[in-house]
Amino acid sequence: MTELANIMNTTPNDSSNTNTNTSTKLEDQLAYDPNHLLDSLIEKLSLKNDAALSRALEVAPPVISKIRHRRLPVGASLLIRMHEVSDLSIRELRILMGDRREKFRISDKQFKPKDTGPKPE
Repeated sequence: MTELANIMNTTPNDSSNTNTNTSTKLEDQLAYDPNHLLDSLIEKLSLKNDAALSRALEVAPPVISKIRHRRLPVGASLLIRMHEVSDLSIRELRILMGDRREKFRISDKQFKPKDTGPKPE
């Protein structure tokens, strides 16, 4: 059993959902649980509480609180910092958080420059 499976306290071969590509947005929201990620990090790093976790991650304590209350998403920079501190892979951290997407896709609109030229009359 992998270290990740030990942290998650689940069996790695869960075949209850045979087609994961057809999950709905509601199911994805129900599966997303940043608290599980934070609790797992606290356990792995042998910390006592969220304040100790915020010190280990070098973020302000309100950041952890906002993530727990789902007012702030776990951003890329924080995910990388969690990886550096815990030695868990980014994929393992995303699984702990409930993010099971295989790839991230970015919209083409994010790469197109804004049209700031003069408007034709």
